[in-house]
Amino acid sequence: MSQSKLRMRLAQPDDARVIGVLIRRVAHRWILPDQPRKAGQALLSRLSARALREKIIEGQRFHLGYLGDVLVGVSAMRDDCHLVQFFVSTRYQGRGFARQLWLRTMQDAVRRAHTHRFTLNATRCAVPVYLRLGFRANGPEKLSPNGVLTTPMTLILPRPRSKRA
Repeated sequence: MSQSKLRMRLAQPDDARVIGVLIRRVAHRWILPDQPRKAGQALLSRLSARALREKIIEGQRFHLGYLGDVLVGVSAMRDDCHLVQFFVSTRYQGRGFARQLWLRTMQDAVRRAHTHRFTLNATRCAVPVYLRLGFRANGPEKLSPNGVLTTPMTLILPRPRSKRA
């Protein structure tokens, strides 16, 4: 595991292009080979700079992780509880950056909304990553409404114990 620490910040609309480049590269390498062709094409269109810019403008929180000025990872949460984007550049995988990015994203949601239950729909290649982060599968792999094969997963944080007087 790398000792490098990511510099993290929230995305701005102008970041949409670089976010899209990273996500589409990772998707081509890891996600599309396991997906029906039509679903893969639809997924790529949802990852365009225009689509991502709209999501950022609408208030979806995209956390960006950088090493120097290189974008290494992207994490986005909807409604402070559902992880909708989680990508680490192939060249930087296996160095602990996914965990750093997830912890920042999770802590942001806990701080903002006191979230204790997180959900996501994992593609086949991502299931092992999410299991290492503490998520558990809720059921079998199935086609999502947009035709992508995913496994529904959940992470439930322990609730803080109340202090007795």
